[in-house]
Amino acid sequence: MTPSGSSHVRIARPSRDLAAAERFWVDGLGLSVLYRDEAGGPGEHDLVMVGWPDAAWHLELVDGAQLTVAPTPTPEDLFVLYLDGPVDDDLVDRLERAGGTRVSAGPYWDRWGVTVADPDGYRLVLSTRGWSNA
Repeated sequence: MTPSGSSHVRIARPSRDLAAAERFWVDGLGLSVLYRDEAGGPGEHDLVMVGWPDAAWHLELVDGAQLTVAPTPTPEDLFVLYLDGPVDDDLVDRLERAGGTRVSAGPYWDRWGVTVADPDGYRLVLSTRGWSNA
């Protein structure tokens, strides 16, 4: 079997506080908790997987005593959602109430959307543009 356009994508990254990250992504953005686990032995992590059940991707956030790397987001670490329309102000407010911070992502992204940093400092861009790989 080889990868294809329908292959599922997992994006995994560390978190300083899984509860805070979950609040942002679930209560703020509206993703669902798809899976959760606590470290049960050496080399394991606490984790939560979030996403939309019908999406071909999910975000895995890991934390815990076994974590060997701290989150180190840069301004270029962007998770972009192409909305193909205006960004709902209520959504931005909800993201901020859930622990996010509205930030600038530079002239391009500021022109084409709204950027909100999650509690770990990673950036979610809600883009007004549409996108297709076709």
